[in-house]
Amino acid sequence: MDRTLLRRLLPLSTALFAVGTDGFVIAGLLPQIAADLGVGVAAAGQLVTGFALAFAVSAPILGAVTSAMDRRGALLLALGIFVAGNAATALGPTYGTVLAARIVTAIGAGLIGAAAFSAAAEIASPERRGRALAFVMGGLTLAIAFGLPAGTLIGGADWRLTLWAVAALGVVAAAGVAVALPPIALPSDGLRARLAPLREPWAFGMLAVTVLALAGTHLLYTYIGPALKGATGGSATRLTVVLLAWGVGNMAGNAMAGRLADRHPPRTVVSAGLGAAAVLLAVSPLIIADLVAATVWAVLWGVCVSLPIVPQQSRLVERAPAASAVLLGLNNSAIYVGVAVGGGLGGLAQGALAPARLGLAAAAISVAGLLVNLGTARRAAPLTEVSRTK
Repeated sequence: MDRTLLRRLLPLSTALFAVGTDGFVIAGLLPQIAADLGVGVAAAGQLVTGFALAFAVSAPILGAVTSAMDRRGALLLALGIFVAGNAATALGPTYGTVLAARIVTAIGAGLIGAAAFSAAAEIASPERRGRALAFVMGGLTLAIAFGLPAGTLIGGADWRLTLWAVAALGVVAAAGVAVALPPIALPSDGLRARLAPLREPWAFGMLAVTVLALAGTHLLYTYIGPALKGATGGSATRLTVVLLAWGVGNMAGNAMAGRLADRHPPRTVVSAGLGAAAVLLAVSPLIIADLVAATVWAVLWGVCVSLPIVPQQSRLVERAPAASAVLLGLNNSAIYVGVAVGGGLGGLAQGALAPARLGLAAAAISVAGLLVNLGTARRAAPLTEVSRTK
């Protein structure tokens, strides 16, 4: 990519890094938050649930409401809400005020995702769109790999410092957007036209693929500590090594996904990622008892589970450019729904499976996602995808 495009994409990636760190780091700070606010850890955990639900509900609604706005203006509005929400969380004296602040933060975070991805898709040429989306998505994968451990480390001294650090990242991203991003207008169709794809079965088929892809991943990842106990012996240091390996694989897979989506039909890349992830999950009970083998496996798994995300975004933009803000907002919601569904199913599956064998159930979910993807592709292949295969 040329320097001008990279300069415009960097603040978008920074914004996603802030959103990714903010969205997941609270889980690592629950004991400190519970002690400081005088509530139980279970109650503190509802801060994570409240954030996820507010994100999932608000992202598509705000994506639709703001779809006619200049993308730079929408991003600055979203980042302003996001920064204010994090500052309010850091200052919150009671559990109720902190929970309310997390909901405000989630509203800003949901709008950031939809606006950032639709901006990236609009400023990149069609042959570079996949790489542009992957670069922006790289902020989120970087947060998973390194932002969460760093945020947890900072929060070990004072959990409120982590929220101030995330708010500062939001300010940096907003400054970058204001300076580097030009005004970007999406196609000028009316709101009714932008919402039209929501009446089409293919839209819900594609969103179902996103849900199933993330559910298959997080069915196991949510309980990765107990699942890897045979390899780590309960050591937090060894577990961190494996998680970092997974994060590195995620970053590599995200970069690969962008290039592959530019060179091949995105639906094919999605299918390849889901199929490979299903195989790795199915064989995981045979591998993850040994630390070295588990670390190598984690890298490969990280690569595979990150392959479908960017091509899914490319497919939605290509299929309905005028509705990209709405569809990308819904896709962001689908990601969080998939994370929640995966965690819930992982908890239920442990009634029948030991943690080390959860990969079997996760593989079944990934196969379901693959089958839905293949069925959706047959019913409604975007014209751009068809033309690539000729």
